[in-house]
Amino acid sequence: MDASFAALGLWGLFASSFLSATLLPGNSELVFVALVHHAPELEGRALAVATLGNTLGGLTSYAVGRLFPKPRESRAVAWLERYGPAALLLSWLPGIGDGLCVASGWLRHGVVAATAFIAVGKFARYWALAEGLGWWRGVA
Repeated sequence: MDASFAALGLWGLFASSFLSATLLPGNSELVFVALVHHAPELEGRALAVATLGNTLGGLTSYAVGRLFPKPRESRAVAWLERYGPAALLLSWLPGIGDGLCVASGWLRHGVVAATAFIAVGKFARYWALAEGLGWWRGVA
């Protein structure tokens, strides 16, 4: 694969994964799978880039939560009050993941713990996608 194409693909994946983890719409899973499908040699780098971009996007939502006062009540706040920062392992979930990151900021969870749990959750999602793609290749 041409090095400039690989670099462009990884930068596009970073942008997609970052934006997908904020309150903006996006679908980094499709970009990740497409890149790894067309350039399997980039799988490790793509996993790292997608995890980094998605984690930084989640931390952006966390920072937004730190800027605003906590609302009276929400499902995300209730989850985080019950389970603590470990609930951020689910920050990859569509629909509630962004809310969990914002709520973690509202609750003033430590940034190190929030970062660790967000990163592990995001990594697990992309790793599962890569494994699923590998399985599909073996079957197809």
